[in-house]
Parts: sequence; C-alpha cells; structure tokens
Amino acid sequence: MSEITSIIKGVGTYLPENIVTNHDLADKIDTSDEWIRERTGIGQRHIATDTQTTSDLAYEAALAALKDANMDASEIDLIIMATTTPDYTFPATATLVQERLGIHHGAAFDVQAVCSGFIYALNVADAMMKAGQGQNVLVIGAETFSRLLNWEDRTTCVLFGDGAGAVVLSADKSGSGNGILSGLIRSDGRYRDMLFVDGGPSRTQSVGHVKMIGNQVFRHAVKHMAGAMRECAERANVNISDINWFVPHQANQRILDSVGKQLKLKPEQVISTVEHHANTSAASIPLALHHAIKDGRIKRGDLLMLEAFGGGFTWGAMLIRY
Repeated sequence: MSEITSIIKGVGTYLPENIVTNHDLADKIDTSDEWIRERTGIGQRHIATDTQTTSDLAYEAALAALKDANMDASEIDLIIMATTTPDYTFPATATLVQERLGIHHGAAFDVQAVCSGFIYALNVADAMMKAGQGQNVLVIGAETFSRLLNWEDRTTCVLFGDGAGAVVLSADKSGSGNGILSGLIRSDGRYRDMLFVDGGPSRTQSVGHVKMIGNQVFRHAVKHMAGAMRECAERANVNISDINWFVPHQANQRILDSVGKQLKLKPEQVISTVEHHANTSAASIPLALHHAIKDGRIKRGDLLMLEAFGGGFTWGAMLIRY
C-alpha cells in the first residue's frame, strides 16, 4: 500500500472590499506613499468593515476553495484554521466556520502561530492525514489584523491588512509524486518581545496593539526563513535550484528580496503580492498562492516552496509538488 500524501485539491481566497491606500493613511498620520513603499513595498491594504469578523472572511475563502476543488462541504472531515484574531476567546473560530458550512461531523480547531500560522496548520494537517485522522481537510488562514493596530503608530499600522485564504487537502495513495513532500516548523520564545501584542485575556484583559522592533525582526526573519527553506529542501533531497516557485509570507518586500538573494533565486521566481495586500499574517501565503495560480504562473506539477516567519518568534517551510 502506498504511503498517504496530502495533495492540494483547491485554493480559495477572500479580501474585504474596503481598500485603504498609502495616500489614505497619509491623510491621517505623518507618513507618505513614498515612505511606505521605500521601506516595505506596500501600496495598499484591504480592511474589514466594523461588522466583518475573521470567521466571515474565512467562510468566504473556504467556499471559494471548495468550489475550486469541486467538492461539497459535506466531504470535509477536518478544519484547521490559522488565526491570531479569533472571533472569540473561545470557541475556536474554526468551529464557527464549520457550523456555517453545515458540517456536523469531524473536528475543527484553531492554530495560533501569527504569521507562520498557515505553515503550522499545513504541517498539522499533513501529520493528521498521514495518521488517518482526515481524508479531506480544509486549512484556512484568516485575519482581521486591523483590530490589533494602533492607527496612530506609523511604524506598525502601515504594514498590515485583513484577508483570508484556504486550501483543500486530500489524502492520496496513488504514488503520483504530487502533494506535500516535506515540512518543518520552528520557534524561539527568547525573542518574543521583538514582535508581540501588548494585550491578552490573562495578562491585561484587553486586546492590545502590535509592538515591533522592526530592524531586529528583519534580521531574524531573513536568517531563519532562508535556513528553513534550505532544510526543508534537504529533507526531500531536492536542490533549491530545482524549485519552480517560492511562495513566501508577505511581510515586507525588502525581506523577500533579501531572502531571495541569500538563496540565489531569480526575482521572478518569488511570488509577491505585498504591494496589494500588505501583511495579512496567516492569510498571506494562501493569498499569494491563489494569485499566482490564477494568473497562470503556478501550474500543476510545479515544485513550490512555502515559508513564513512570525511573532514568537515562529517560522517554518513546506515543499509541495502542486
């Protein structure tokens, strides 16, 4: 019997209609389009309305992924959702999506690893599928990150946006060579004060705002993202030069460029959507993946490397034959 491989059957996304440009922010705080673009590559971000929740965004992305996979929600037996901005402290936001999809079997739960959340969720899904605990798994990354921002702090509020992305994974025993080939996740809590939110139910009984030491985050992100990609490729006995596309977490164009240079990647191999979406945390990788599939760059059979870095610090990578 062939070993179980987790293959991507469908990808879907959702972005709030409300777009906030750099010029819009410049009308409210001491910044400019040039200042933001030069430091981040960001031109705009999508922001959820006051009535939109993370589960609303996640639900729409899930529907789109199911449609792309040509599957009915009843076929899903596990939902894993990566988010740092849940609807409630509990229950898990994944269970809210489960209910809206009309799924009354299987399981649903959240994973919290900030910007690395989608990579963490994919690793968990892959392991559970190999253990026989899921045949068709919906993996979602969704955020209303704007709820964590101090809109008077130009060093952080310009960086983030809201959105959601989802993939449908199915267990495959055909031995086709497609699907998840290797993955890894890492963390180091010593650096948590470099990127964190200064609130939480236990410590402050409040939501809090994002705090960041940008130059230190940049340095660690480049180092760990490049290292994770190398290790992930080595685990699958694949050379970095053999990978077709790199789909990174969309934090900052300068980080993407620096990682690419370390690994000697061609700029056109690195999928970048940060100009249009900003940093959507756990949603950024599926948003970038979907974008490159729909515009025809990523095709079936292509070898993809996904990677991310986030608060905690957390980081990870995943190699997939799409």
